[in-house]
Amino acid sequence: MTEPLDSGHVGAVARQRGSAPAIIMAADGTTVTYADLDRRSTQFARLLDDSGLGVGDHVALVMANDPQFLEVCWGALRSGRYCTPINPRSTPAELDYLVRDCGAAIVVAAAPAAERVRDVAKAVRGVRRVLAVNAAIPGVEDYEAVLSATSSEPLADETEGSMLLYSSGTTGRPKGIERPLSGLPPGSTNPLAAYMERVQFGPDTVFFSAGPLYHAAPVGWSLSAQRAGGCVVLPARFDAEQMLAAIERYQVTHAQLVPTMMLRLLRLPVEVRNRYDVSSVQRIVHAAAPCPAHVKQGMIDWFGPIIDEYYAGTEGIGATYVTSAEWLARPGTVGKPISGEVSILDPVGQPLGPGEIGTIYFAPLSPYHYRNDAAATAARVRSDGLATLDDVGYVDDDGYLYLTDRRTYMIVVGGVNIYPREVEDALLSHPAVADVAVIGVPDEEYGEAVKAVVQLEPDADDDLALELQTHCRSLLSAIKCPRSIDFVAELPRTETGKLRKGPLREQYWAGHANRIV
Repeated sequence: MTEPLDSGHVGAVARQRGSAPAIIMAADGTTVTYADLDRRSTQFARLLDDSGLGVGDHVALVMANDPQFLEVCWGALRSGRYCTPINPRSTPAELDYLVRDCGAAIVVAAAPAAERVRDVAKAVRGVRRVLAVNAAIPGVEDYEAVLSATSSEPLADETEGSMLLYSSGTTGRPKGIERPLSGLPPGSTNPLAAYMERVQFGPDTVFFSAGPLYHAAPVGWSLSAQRAGGCVVLPARFDAEQMLAAIERYQVTHAQLVPTMMLRLLRLPVEVRNRYDVSSVQRIVHAAAPCPAHVKQGMIDWFGPIIDEYYAGTEGIGATYVTSAEWLARPGTVGKPISGEVSILDPVGQPLGPGEIGTIYFAPLSPYHYRNDAAATAARVRSDGLATLDDVGYVDDDGYLYLTDRRTYMIVVGGVNIYPREVEDALLSHPAVADVAVIGVPDEEYGEAVKAVVQLEPDADDDLALELQTHCRSLLSAIKCPRSIDFVAELPRTETGKLRKGPLREQYWAGHANRIV
């Protein structure tokens, strides 16, 4: 393995190995070298200066997995600005909210979102310029033309910026997670440093960024790979077989996935899976959503004991990590803390012991707040510094953390707490179930009843309600099993695999007592 670089920053990497690939587009092999990335991100940093932005001002980026995405991020990160990625599929109303809330002064948008961004920007006070990538939009500046006319001389006073990422909004409106700027030189800090030590990113790393870069984990892991001098292989979108082809073609060493992606990989026909050489892969890390045990076991059986998992949130309040070996010894755990100390508290804030289920808190707290939402910050951060993502779980006698569910998803049936994830895992073990959401619905006698909303595998018989209920009862006590099952064509998930239970619950709770959805 090549010796680690003394870098942490794209400019430092470029000085040491400028001709090395920083980005490879998976579909056609288009390559951006570190020299290219350094030059273009410097030009973007100067463009921000020329536009009158100061340290601490904000840039919004409305783009999918395009090569320009990471250069915009690095331009902000090397000039003391905040950068907020936004899903290019966002509706005009969503764009309006996010551009306003993050306080963007510059918006960079790629086709086909650029026209929507132009129209939104006209109504948002504070937006100074809109730049279009790969799109000729009347009234919008051409990104390439502006960049090419901008100096590539590094700023004399480069200072570290930050990503300002938004929560996925699975239970409400997205919230911007803002951290104070360090005032240090670029590359002085890495929010994912604790993970990088475990996966051993370095100059030889070839990282497959499976998800959309406008989500927290894909952009964070991609930037971290580049801090280490590695190469990011970027697909336009995730496709299971195309990922295997990219692993073979580019000798991918690392990837970060979500459980739905792993499930799609496992459901490829055996002859397709065997068609590609995946022996270059050293580590696959997954997170973002609960992973059914049979999916994780299947990935370990295929790739070997290199399937690791972490539990964390965009807020960065703490994290746990678990290797395949640890998980095989303790199925279901998400590991031990690698940053922050875990505490399990009961509803009145008292600490709970091993095996007792409560709300998961981390300490110490990495400084952050929800932008423009002091109430949301106060709801998550206690006066003693403990902070939570509103997840529920327990630790065992050895300090390993186990998740049971989100606090807001807990179902209370006649005073009995039921955690949907356990029921979902049971139903997912049935071969006809492709995806499932278990929710609480109104019940006159017990307050709530357990309902399963099921997405079936293609060609599965949709007259399976009784069979699925029987299957569930063979694995769990009757009170936990769904009293009713609805079937849908597709469940609402974000592109990072998180299940959006809010819209589902709203359908059943409309007209009933107010509930958190």
